[in-house]
Amino acid sequence: MKAKHQSTYSSRAKLGLIVPPTNTVNEAEWARMVPDGVTYHTHRMSLHSDTHTEAGEAALYADLDTAIGMLAQCGADAIAYACTAGSMITPAQSMPDRLSERTGRQCVTTSAAIIDALKTLGVVQLSVATPYADALNAHETEFLEAHGFEVLRLIGLGIGAGGPSEYPRIARTPLEAVADHARAAFVPGSDALLVTCTDFPTLPLVESLEAELGVPVVTSNQATFWSMLRAVGVQDRFQPFGRLLSSH
Repeated sequence: MKAKHQSTYSSRAKLGLIVPPTNTVNEAEWARMVPDGVTYHTHRMSLHSDTHTEAGEAALYADLDTAIGMLAQCGADAIAYACTAGSMITPAQSMPDRLSERTGRQCVTTSAAIIDALKTLGVVQLSVATPYADALNAHETEFLEAHGFEVLRLIGLGIGAGGPSEYPRIARTPLEAVADHARAAFVPGSDALLVTCTDFPTLPLVESLEAELGVPVVTSNQATFWSMLRAVGVQDRFQPFGRLLSSH
């Protein structure tokens, strides 16, 4: 494959990554998955809890324009807004399409990547585990159902009920607790297990949970990374990060 960039490490692709300011998991999990010849470059952006009012939406897109503009300067081929909750806008593809049109850069969002991943895997009935509190869990259920999925069970850990000051607790959740939470969320007969939040540590669990439950496991960071690779034409299939990356 002919190098796209005059760069020692980015001979195949440069990815841009926008994460919330408290997020410490997304970059760590992407670092485990990134193939040779691909690099990713990160920018932090404030969280926006209001994405529905006209003023809140304007503030969100203004910050995204700035972040994308910063990452564009390094020559990123595609840029991801890696915030599950912040990108749960229906229809899911409307946000990345709007960002791409506004900035002239190919853009991906975590929530749109999740929808694409689930549809690629042929999922209809779904079990979901999140770290979130009830209000955000209700919003996520509505978002998934609006895109044609039957949510058999969605449960959260309740983190965030006391406000944004609780968010750093998500990254500190032990892997054993994440695995137990995922098992508790799973309903036999589901076509897949979805574990959401880009700051929720999940990647080392994906293959073992798939073997145990017998269905694909999709996570926010895994789905976003898969979508970004495919967006820039990198079609590598590899393990050990679940069926999505090994088979699609």
